[in-house]
Amino acid sequence: MKKKLMMALGLAQGLAAFDVAAADSITLPEPQKEGGIPLMEAINRRRTTREFSAKKIDDQMLSDILYAAWGVSHDGKRTIPTARNLQDMQVYVIKADGTFLYDGESNTLNLVSEKDLRPYFNKQDLMADAPLTLLFTGKAPKYAPMHAGSAYQNVALYTAGCGLNNVVRGMFDKEGIAKELNIPEEEVLISQTIGWPYM
Repeated sequence: MKKKLMMALGLAQGLAAFDVAAADSITLPEPQKEGGIPLMEAINRRRTTREFSAKKIDDQMLSDILYAAWGVSHDGKRTIPTARNLQDMQVYVIKADGTFLYDGESNTLNLVSEKDLRPYFNKQDLMADAPLTLLFTGKAPKYAPMHAGSAYQNVALYTAGCGLNNVVRGMFDKEGIAKELNIPEEEVLISQTIGWPYM
């Protein structure tokens, strides 16, 4: 009886741990890989716009944005080129409800911090209401900035096609956010803030 009770208790604890782990990972909807405006039109529309309303970006659009930035498109390749196919970049998703690390292979967000870390990016008033910031980091100093540039350009073209505003920024507390995320081996490269215009 005691043995069965201990087994049941262990199983319950295991299930509880599983539930916590499951809550720490969010599976995004499948990204939409067809449609949108023609490429040349998106290039023509691309703008840096420093104005964001507090309107949230839904999970489908977030999935599409992250696929454009750092998804896996074919044969294990990324949606952007990486030198020597290093694929050494990381993309963090910073929102009011926490910060997540994007896993392009499984199209999931893995919780890194439950805190609202947006204040690390609020050195300018324009950031006050912004619902989403992507943080690009890398481990290969020679190539990582180039990879980040390819990623944020893809995102900028996506936002141009669907009416979102975006701005790429280096003016934020890089040391503070690196310490908060505990990523000493990663170089904090650049951020990109995305949101809806005021209607």
